[in-house]
Amino acid sequence: SIGTQAGGLRAEKAGHNSKHVSVQRAGKEETLLSAAQRVKDAGRDFTYFIVVLVGIGVTGGLFYVIFKELFSSSSPSKIYGDTLEKCRSHPEIIGVFGESIKGYGEATRRGRRQLVSHIEYVKDGLKYMRLKFYIEGSESGKRGTVHVEVKENPERGRFEVRYVFVDVDTYPRRTIIIEDNR
Repeated sequence: SIGTQAGGLRAEKAGHNSKHVSVQRAGKEETLLSAAQRVKDAGRDFTYFIVVLVGIGVTGGLFYVIFKELFSSSSPSKIYGDTLEKCRSHPEIIGVFGESIKGYGEATRRGRRQLVSHIEYVKDGLKYMRLKFYIEGSESGKRGTVHVEVKENPERGRFEVRYVFVDVDTYPRRTIIIEDNR
């Protein structure tokens, strides 16, 4: 009989023609982590936790900005959309420009016209915003410039329209006043 204990292996030879090998595991195979290894693992886990928290914070900030820009009553995009709808439903504007009226902003270097020109300012403690964009109708060559000013209502916390007027840029030139609540 031959037996080895090194590495937890044991081999025995029993009989003349047969070989019998048995494998045994050592009773204590768990490796104990050193204090340095545990600190290293905890530091790595904490770093991953911080990265995830920063990612969640950045994502939340982006959602807030997008929500504010698209759905807030005080965003230039919202005011532009509301004013364009007023222009599309105003009978005098329809008479000059035709039924199909489209709006657009300032042209960029790439030729896109999505930027609506606006300026925000504070006067007597109240916020104001002025917008300028362009409209074009189905009538050939009819174009106009729309001017809008809104004022913050402190009681409601929303912007209210002070005036909307359209300068017809083609002949005969004239100004169409849509709303005047000064």
